[in-house]
Amino acid sequence: MSEVILSVGIDVGTSTTSVVFSRLTLDNLAGAFSVPRIEITAKEIVYRSPVHETPLARPDAIDGEALRTLVLDEYARAGFTPSEVRTGAAIITGETARAENAEEVLAALSEVAGDFVVATAGPHLEAVLAARGAGVDAYSERVSDVVANVDVGGGTSNIAVYHFGKLLGTTCLDIGGRLVRVAGGRVTHVAAPVRRVAEHLGLTVAPGADADVDRLTALTRAMAHQLAMALSLAPRDSLHATLYTTGCEPLPAVLSPGVLCFSGGVADLIEAPRSADPFRYGDVGPLLGAAIAEDSAFRLVQRHRAAETIAATVVGAGIHTTEVSGATIEFARSLLPLQNVPIIRVPDDRSDPDSLSEEIERRLWLLHPEQPDETVALAFSGEHVDSFEDVQATANAIIKGARTVLTGPNPLVIVLERDRAKVLGQSLATLRGRRDDVVCIDGVQTISGDYIDIGQPVGAGRAVPVVVKTLVFDT
Repeated sequence: MSEVILSVGIDVGTSTTSVVFSRLTLDNLAGAFSVPRIEITAKEIVYRSPVHETPLARPDAIDGEALRTLVLDEYARAGFTPSEVRTGAAIITGETARAENAEEVLAALSEVAGDFVVATAGPHLEAVLAARGAGVDAYSERVSDVVANVDVGGGTSNIAVYHFGKLLGTTCLDIGGRLVRVAGGRVTHVAAPVRRVAEHLGLTVAPGADADVDRLTALTRAMAHQLAMALSLAPRDSLHATLYTTGCEPLPAVLSPGVLCFSGGVADLIEAPRSADPFRYGDVGPLLGAAIAEDSAFRLVQRHRAAETIAATVVGAGIHTTEVSGATIEFARSLLPLQNVPIIRVPDDRSDPDSLSEEIERRLWLLHPEQPDETVALAFSGEHVDSFEDVQATANAIIKGARTVLTGPNPLVIVLERDRAKVLGQSLATLRGRRDDVVCIDGVQTISGDYIDIGQPVGAGRAVPVVVKTLVFDT
C-alpha cells in the first residue's frame, strides 16, 4: 500500500529565495515473502513560489524576520501548513551561507518549516541538489560521456560530475553574477574573489567607480574562463586555485566532461539575446552569461539543456534531498527525529575486533575531545558482517570503542551500507541489556565530515527518511 508524504524545498540564495512543495510516494517494492524494501516511487511538484529577492538586513546579514514571513506566506499561498510537511530541506546557498547570522536564521527557519525539514548549507550538497534538480544525474544514465552540471548563481558556481548515473565529484568556485553590483551607473559592491580576478588582469574595479561596460566585460570573461579551467577545458593559471570556496578543491583532470549542462540564475542569461542594458538586474549576471556563451573552451563539449535552471537547487531540495533507509533497521522511536549528527566513517575490514574498537575510540576522540559523549553516527560498509560471529564481534567492538557515548546521556547512531542493521542493533541491545539509546539503520552511503538527519518512521514504520548533508558556514 502506497504512502504519500509532503516535502518542501526552501532555497535562500545570494540573490533570490524560492519555495517548492512536492508529494513523494513511498511503496514497498519487495515481494510478499521478502524483506520489505521501501522506496520513493513517484515525485510530483505541486506548488512553485515566485522567485523572491533574498531579504537582507545589510550586505552581510540576512533579514531573518522578513525571510520567515516570506516563507510562511508561501505556505499559505500553497494551501499547506507546516504540520502537514513530513520532510524536505531549507538550504542556504552561495554568499548567503557566509552571512554573519546564516546559521541562526537557517535553524530558526527549519523550526517553522515542518516536522522534519532539515537545515543545511554547504557547497557540495548544493552542487548535488542543483544537478539533480537540473536532471543531470538521470540524463547521465543514458549517455556514455562524463556529464557535468555547473550551477552558476549570484555568489558561487557549484559543479557536480556524473557518469552512468554515479556522482564522481563536486566542487565550488566563488564565481557568480552578483559578486559585482551596480546601481545608477556606478559599481556599489565588489566581492573579494572578484577583486583578485581584477588585480590579476590589472583592472581597477572598486565601489564608487563608473560601471564601465568594457572593463566589466573583460572581468566577466576572465571569470567565465576560470569555470572552463575548473572543468579542465582550459589550462589552469596561477590565480585559479585561489577562487575555490572554503572546503572545496579542484576536480581531477580525468573528470573533464564530454557533456555540459548549466543551471542557476545565470544559466538563463547564457542563451539570452544581448540587451541594451547589461546591468538591468543590478549586477554583472548578464555579462557573465554572455561571457560563458562566447568562451571558446565551452564549445569543446556537447551542451545539454537543464530541466530546471534558476529553480534547480530548490527543486533538488524539495524532491531529491530525502532518501529512505533500508527496512532491516533497529531503533527506539522515542529517539527520532535526530538532526545534524556528525558522521565518522570507520573502516570495518579488520579481522581483529580489538583493532576495530581502538579505531572507533580514536576517531571519536578526534571528533569530540572535550565532549566525548556527544551524539555521533558511526558509519560502516557492513561488508564483513555476514556470520553470527561477525555480528557479535562487531557489536562488542562498538560497545568497547564507543563506551563514552553509550554510557553518556546521548544516543549512538550506527549507519551501515549493507542490510545488517537489525541484526547488529539487536545484538547491541542483547549484549548491553537495553535498546533505548541506539539507532541502527542501513541502506545509506555516507562519508566522514558530513552530517545525517533521521526522521520519524515511514512505510508503516519499516523505514526512516534520511538526509546526508554538509554543513558549512564560512564567514
